[in-house]
Amino acid sequence: MSRMEDMENEEEHHRLKHEEALEIKSLRRIIGAYLNYPEASEEDIIRYERSFRRLPPTHKALLSDYPLKFQRLRRSIATNSYFIFNMLQAFEPPIDISKDIDMIEDPHPEDSSKELFSEGKIAYLGEPTSRRMMCCSEFDQHGCDGGNNNQCRSPAIPHTNEEADIEGNCPSNTGRHLSSLKHTEEKDKCGGSAMADSNGNVSSSQQEWLDPSIQSNVPLVDVDKVRCIIRNIVRDWAAEGQKERDQCYKPILEELDALFPNRSKERPPACLVPGAGLGRLALEISCLGFISQGNEFSYYMMICSSFILNHTQTVGEWTIYPWIHSNCNSLSDSDQLRPVSIPDIHPASAGITDGFSMCGGDFVEVYSDPSQVGAWDTVVTCFFIDTAHNIVEYIEIISKVLKDGGVWINLGPLLYHFADMYGQEDDMSIELSLEDVKRVALHYGFELEKERTIETTYTTNPRSMMQNRYFAAFWTMRKKPASAQQEAMKIDP
Repeated sequence: MSRMEDMENEEEHHRLKHEEALEIKSLRRIIGAYLNYPEASEEDIIRYERSFRRLPPTHKALLSDYPLKFQRLRRSIATNSYFIFNMLQAFEPPIDISKDIDMIEDPHPEDSSKELFSEGKIAYLGEPTSRRMMCCSEFDQHGCDGGNNNQCRSPAIPHTNEEADIEGNCPSNTGRHLSSLKHTEEKDKCGGSAMADSNGNVSSSQQEWLDPSIQSNVPLVDVDKVRCIIRNIVRDWAAEGQKERDQCYKPILEELDALFPNRSKERPPACLVPGAGLGRLALEISCLGFISQGNEFSYYMMICSSFILNHTQTVGEWTIYPWIHSNCNSLSDSDQLRPVSIPDIHPASAGITDGFSMCGGDFVEVYSDPSQVGAWDTVVTCFFIDTAHNIVEYIEIISKVLKDGGVWINLGPLLYHFADMYGQEDDMSIELSLEDVKRVALHYGFELEKERTIETTYTTNPRSMMQNRYFAAFWTMRKKPASAQQEAMKIDP
């Protein structure tokens, strides 16, 4: 082996170590955000109590039920924290996150792909890289896994480090750090070996990497992402989210059913669902009789979806309080503090089609692989295409992965996630109008078959006095055969 080859091998080895260190750092940060949830929530309540104490006595007398509300909030937070901690216990990291990231050594970097979840469940296979987690395994009727680049429907608050793209996009009003807080009697125990919910149910920690030190100095932007996930759970896995699912998922499912009326059980059509979020849409498509594969990039989403889909035993097994973190626009305290039971169905008993799988990773990197060319009968994107740095690249890849005559069904707005990345010189954000999106799609061989506007919400509290509504674009496009595309290019230079 030449000296040049030795240098190249050493450079590649250092690159892999650096990428693994970035992934470990990112996973620690995300797990830390989940672990920090009760402390960050407690800080909010302390702030509410401080404001209440500053009221004059006559005003306090008018709000005599406030201290009781604070107690109810603490119990609700304890219940949410109990769910979160059980979720973290079930999580099986794809890499050893207890490693010293400054001292990572991997004598066999080429063998470093690991399964994210244990045998008998949908697995994510991950390379130790901060940008890509590769794929996939088939569903075996015992569990399934999902992972959305769209965690919230607001522009992302950018990070100033290399981890920004790993963690998904979720808004925050501030980037301040949270200091450690003492637990109150009502508050669950989170930093030690156990956590109890408001009813005293205790969950013992079985994961050595759930070290309380990992939750120190968590930016509030990361805690807000955890709160986003809790709201997303309602959208995908609660009866209360059925209205949003009917608005967004039902038109897609009806269109798929109409486009593929004679689905064969022996050779079902294959459907790709990028930005699969917590996995409900991909699961519903599978139940419709398709070989369905969801794709998700966000570890926040993947950790939660794995727990719901792989570890749920019964309908309504868990209780969460998704609306407690905002005191604004509530009709009543009871509305704000109402519990939500999840899941509304048992995923493993839902009647999925053989071949259901999930793929964890960046959409562009995973599906740019030559093996994906012409692999799919249909691609479904729901609240996804505006998560792109470069939406033209998304459309190009969707065209490439579809078979000739394949169908692209899309529903969503164009709230570009990276539109307000001020000061981020290395980041790009291509923000096209709907007219330009359709023009680019035509360039990549698509033919518009159907189009309409659907009014919908996204992770909205249905009882809130303020509800943001989207007039989402819903379309069906078909990829023309290559011969037809060539003819079109001759006619239209």
